[in-house]
Amino acid sequence: MNFDPITLEVIRNKLDGIANEMQYSLLRSAFSPIVKEGLDASSSLFTLKGETLSQSISIPIHLGTLIPIINEILKFNSIDSMHDGDIFIMNDPYLGGTHLPDIAVIMPIFNNNKLVGLSATMAHHQDVGGMTPGSVPTNATEIFQEGIRIPPLKLASAGKVDENLIRLIKLNVRLPEIFMGDINAQIAACNVGRRRLIELCQKYDSHFILQIFEYLLDRSEQMTREALKKFPSGKYQYTDYLDNDGIKLDERIKISVEAIIDEGQITFDFNKTSKEVKGPFNCVPSGSLSAACFALRVLTGSDIPTNGGCFRPLNLILPEGSIVNPNEPAPVNARTSTIKRITGCMVNAFQEVLSERATADSASEMLILQFGGTHYDGRRFIVGELIASGSGAGVSTDGVDVIETDASNCMNLPVEALELEAPIRVLRFNLRKDSGGAGVYRGGLGVEREYEILQDGIRFTHRGERHFCAAQGWKGGKAGAQSFSVILRSSGSEERIKSKIVTDLGKGDRLIVKTAGGGGYGQPFKRSTEKVHADILDQKISEDSAEKCYGFKYQKESIF
Repeated sequence: MNFDPITLEVIRNKLDGIANEMQYSLLRSAFSPIVKEGLDASSSLFTLKGETLSQSISIPIHLGTLIPIINEILKFNSIDSMHDGDIFIMNDPYLGGTHLPDIAVIMPIFNNNKLVGLSATMAHHQDVGGMTPGSVPTNATEIFQEGIRIPPLKLASAGKVDENLIRLIKLNVRLPEIFMGDINAQIAACNVGRRRLIELCQKYDSHFILQIFEYLLDRSEQMTREALKKFPSGKYQYTDYLDNDGIKLDERIKISVEAIIDEGQITFDFNKTSKEVKGPFNCVPSGSLSAACFALRVLTGSDIPTNGGCFRPLNLILPEGSIVNPNEPAPVNARTSTIKRITGCMVNAFQEVLSERATADSASEMLILQFGGTHYDGRRFIVGELIASGSGAGVSTDGVDVIETDASNCMNLPVEALELEAPIRVLRFNLRKDSGGAGVYRGGLGVEREYEILQDGIRFTHRGERHFCAAQGWKGGKAGAQSFSVILRSSGSEERIKSKIVTDLGKGDRLIVKTAGGGGYGQPFKRSTEKVHADILDQKISEDSAEKCYGFKYQKESIF
């Protein structure tokens, strides 16, 4: 069927606008700092076949994971059994979820008693129970230690909320009021999607709109296949490593991806990747799918409208019992670190083919800090930090300082927000000098942050990466600086963190964290003296590094 191209684009952009309006509603209505400040939430619209129709500008890990979640909901609940006012909820990683704090809320959308689509949201909840405040224990050895598991369930039936289910969930989380505030924000966002899609159907007619949906997905599929055909057919491989699994702190974890291009199809094969690990860095198949969806969009270009059609040419080979397809009940809460490393390998496998768009390794570290305890007045607090690192240098640009890359897209928590929520003072927050890998183009810098603990009894979780396995340079560029974290105890002792730890902090303790830098591109001695000089003035590199890495001897200019 031929559609008027103007009408087609108006509807396509309207669908994207609906998803983004859902997202704004969710972020503005949320209770927890990790959502309203850290932006750790996402929104999408889906077709009745469970394919992505449109998605907000948010977190690729969430947006990809919602695909198997929607399919699981549809598996347990047929289209014919759904009613207007139904709401579904789920978080179980072994049924399509990602990790337990990420809870999906899904709402079917009816127009004149006809189901036309589904609105879906996912938010990272500040706490869902488990063995540590914040529910991301780096020392978990089974999923039962990570929090409450929710299979595909109805939170509401025809508009009537299941109060028994709510009471059960609230009893298993440490901050029930904040938890329900975020759930209600998700429901509100789904309602925004519901109202706006009904308005669209009433303007254009439901049957016509459903035909448009199919056309949009088919067109994106065709464009994606054509883009993949421009890659030489063959196999492309890349390998990187995680520091450890949180249990065996001196044992590195191999992430190796082989990408196979064949006539408009792409397959990611993980047969050479590590077996599942004892700690919580296992990644269920939905996480690998999210990484692959993101990598595919990076490889094929932003001119293709993003929807489920883009992902039809995608295949995954995930060996059972591997870190990308673990056996239940393996722990999985720290899967973001694994997903980011998987994504980096998928994209970097095409470094030579991508030519002008390729980069050196990004640090791809999203440092997770969780602080939990009780205020002086007895109120419980839990607050999480999401701290970024540097991206890799490109063939014509320096890496970006302190940015989320590789399938994540969160923000750091503002100092004021942290200090309002917890008895903690931030003493220092600055770029980490000399952390970007040297090169013709320099890797992006990491960040330094220092905390002072103001009262005893704070349970602390630190989930870092790149403490042992630096982001590598490319074409002669140097590796970025490794991460570094240390606890300076009030007693005077020092405790260096081997990237992961769960411990207690007391009054007067200080925590210093330094995230990793991205790799550099090209021979450092070919970097222009103007850029080296500017980096010194901007305090991005030291005078010693300028001379050692770039052969540039800094001469201070006289002001007289």
